[in-house]
Parts: sequence; structure tokens; C-alpha cells
Amino acid sequence: MEFYVNEDTAWLRRIVRWAVNVVVVLALAWFLVYAFCAQVPVSGNSMQPVLSADDVVLVNRLVYDVGGPERFDIVVFEREDHKKNVKRVIGLPGETVQIKGGFVFINGEVLGVDNGLEQVSLAGRADTPIQLEEDEYFLLGDNRDSSEDSRFSNIGNVKREQIYGKVWFRILPLLKLDFIHSK
Repeated sequence: MEFYVNEDTAWLRRIVRWAVNVVVVLALAWFLVYAFCAQVPVSGNSMQPVLSADDVVLVNRLVYDVGGPERFDIVVFEREDHKKNVKRVIGLPGETVQIKGGFVFINGEVLGVDNGLEQVSLAGRADTPIQLEEDEYFLLGDNRDSSEDSRFSNIGNVKREQIYGKVWFRILPLLKLDFIHSK
């Protein structure tokens, strides 16, 4: 069988095979990203230091078809004015959220995290206890002093159907290309 292999064209076949493999992998990656994910630009600095203004993130749109958002997930949700915002899930359905003394309380207990996400200087409408319905979430930006979030009546509690998906990867700027972790 090796008698019929032409050494002059063997290198050409290897290059063509390699190029076809690269094209197939790129096409598969493109399909997966655009079929199951979405690109969303981050507007404003409300999620600093995790995300900054003009970062572009990939959002997993399928993850919440299987289960619901969990505490500390970074999610994209659609506001009533049809703009997409990026915030962190703090309060879950059925919980009571209150901000007093600069701390977030969930069902009367201080939100227990070690990265400062429980501290808030402005309580907004959460200065009195807010009871979340069975399909509502309380979202806050990580940069609490510069975030328009569930503390304010123009955002309020976010319903499950408003949540577009979970942020999982930053694609731009290229120097900050990285997976985004919930905690």
C-alpha cells in the first residue's frame, strides 16, 4: 500500500487535513458561542472590580433552563426600558432583604461573605424589609456606591423572566480575557 503513496504530495495532504481540522474546530466554537451564549457589553462601573465599563462578556443563556440563579451569580437582566444590565444576585425568591447599618441582611441575618459584598452605604428602598415573591430576585452591583440596582424603585425586584443568563467569560478587552467566577 505504501508503494502508491506519492512523497511529493504527502506534505500537501497533511497541510490540507490540518487546515480542514482548524476550520471545523473554529466553526464548532462559533456555533456553540452564538447558539448558547450571547455577547453583552458592560455599561458603567457598577460591577467593579470584577467587571469594568466597556468590558464585553459572554452570557450562558441555557444554565437557568436547568436551575435558577444562585446567590452571588453575576447575571444579565433586561430592564423595563429594554436595556441589559449586569448585576450580582443577593436575595433569592421567598427571602426577606434589608439593608441597615451599612450591612445586607437576608432573613434577619447578616449576609456572610468575606469579600465586602455585604456592606452597603446607601440602603435605598431596602431600608425597610423587602419580601421577595417566588419568582423575584434582589440584585446589587459590586460597586455599591455607583450602582443602579434593586435598591432603587426604577429597577426594584427582578423577576425570573427578566434574567437573561449568567455571565461566565470576559472576551474584551483581550488583556483581561478570563473566566468570571461567582464569588
